[in-house]
Amino acid sequence: MKNYILKINCKDKAGIISAVSNFLFKNGFNILESSQFRDIKNNNFFMRVKFENMKNKKNNDIKNIEKNFLNVANKFKMNFSFYDLSKKQNILIMVSKFGHCLNNILYQWKTNNLNVNIPCIVSNHKNMQEIVEHYGITYQHIPVNKKNKNIQEKELLLLIKKYKVDLVVLARYMQVLSPDLCKKLKGKIINIHHSFLPSFKGARPYHQAYIKGVKIIGATAHYVTDELDEGQIIEQDVGRVNHTKSLEDFVSMGRDIENVVLMRAIKWHIEHRIIINKNSTIVFN
Repeated sequence: MKNYILKINCKDKAGIISAVSNFLFKNGFNILESSQFRDIKNNNFFMRVKFENMKNKKNNDIKNIEKNFLNVANKFKMNFSFYDLSKKQNILIMVSKFGHCLNNILYQWKTNNLNVNIPCIVSNHKNMQEIVEHYGITYQHIPVNKKNKNIQEKELLLLIKKYKVDLVVLARYMQVLSPDLCKKLKGKIINIHHSFLPSFKGARPYHQAYIKGVKIIGATAHYVTDELDEGQIIEQDVGRVNHTKSLEDFVSMGRDIENVVLMRAIKWHIEHRIIINKNSTIVFN
């Protein structure tokens, strides 16, 4: 049986859950998961429903479901989206010289723990080329500098169009994307970095943290916006350190946490568990 996801956000009003449930039942669907949240401050309602095609009707494609749902959506002035979980999403990964996040993603993908297609990996360096090509994935080397940045971003957009990319993952890609590109791909780029910000900006953050004797290190995964490192946070995690830990321990622990946090963010995105709520996110996990 086919599984689908419905995501909703609108102003809260009595009867929304009942209307959605009745619609799905009357159209031959069975609810598998249902999560809701009300933002009391703004009176906004968010909902995620996973359901299956109980009667296995052949005409139950996304367009037909959306068309039939319009009466319910219009009544409550909903913003809504349906997704067919049988269709794998296409992910384009961008990486520079540090390969820990990329390696973890490729391992999870190869062992079927990440249900996506990875048609292409883009890098401004050639360090990861041999590893990527071992997996049979296209490696696109796009070197970037101040003079060619606009041209190279146009090439990147052509790749995104060519491979019908649903999500771009910055797996320790150490170049700042232009505000224009970020706006074009709004809600479709995820980045990972350490959680020290706004402290220890710039290069070698773990070295800076080690010198300062911090007690907690961590990582943050967020959507990319045109404001640098200010996008909506998806997931964070931390680990404790103390005076017995070396600089190498700091770096190693930080990279392990980055792997875990980025993978959670990717999975939650492709499972449609995230709804952007202005400057934050609702994550139904």
